[in-house]
Amino acid sequence: GVNDQAEIPTEIKLYQNYPNPFNPVTNIQYTIPNETLVKITVYDLLGNKIKTLLSENRTVGQHYISWNSTDENNNHVGAGMYLYTIQAGDFIQTKKMLLLK
Repeated sequence: GVNDQAEIPTEIKLYQNYPNPFNPVTNIQYTIPNETLVKITVYDLLGNKIKTLLSENRTVGQHYISWNSTDENNNHVGAGMYLYTIQAGDFIQTKKMLLLK
């Protein structure tokens, strides 16, 4: 019925990370309305890729992923502002997060 729609997200949404500012771990929440390939990537402010947090098919609904402030080589990155991006299909959204030391 019509009311069933309430539980299924109608759009891809990327939420603000929590906690923010953070040290050393933060959580990123996102929702997707249909099963799709989801990529979540962390960049520095210059647009250099720091780490790919996720690149796999995810099911409909609400998901969380955490970042422990490391790069692809598991080295801890410096304090400062970082960008995180979700890409799902043609949809891309970016938000900022602040790492404190």
